[in-house]
Amino acid sequence: MTTRKERLRKLVTVQEQLKALHETRHAGFLSAAAAAGQEASELAARFDAEESMSILFPEVYNRRIGQALARQEKNIAMAREEAGRIATATARTNMVERAYRDIRRQDDRDNADRERLEIIERKRQGE
Repeated sequence: MTTRKERLRKLVTVQEQLKALHETRHAGFLSAAAAAGQEASELAARFDAEESMSILFPEVYNRRIGQALARQEKNIAMAREEAGRIATATARTNMVERAYRDIRRQDDRDNADRERLEIIERKRQGE
């Protein structure tokens, strides 16, 4: 059977991995939002340029710009959600780490007390 200390140590590892996952997803959403914003900017610049095909297909340009802006907004919203999950995962990780440190300290104290008692018992048996 595993001790509470070992279970908490494993739980700390899992919580840190979960937090890293949310941080990675958050960064991915921000990156996708930036890419969509860049695409919208480039399309708008091409739309206003001379010798552009926008004269022939203005609805295509407008639709693509709208889609890029919608993707940007969607990714920003998803990044906000992930930021909330990061905060939750951070709080959980901190709580588990605190519990692990406490149980580790208690275990160290118990071991030291046990050693002292053994030393006292040996001295008594030696008398």
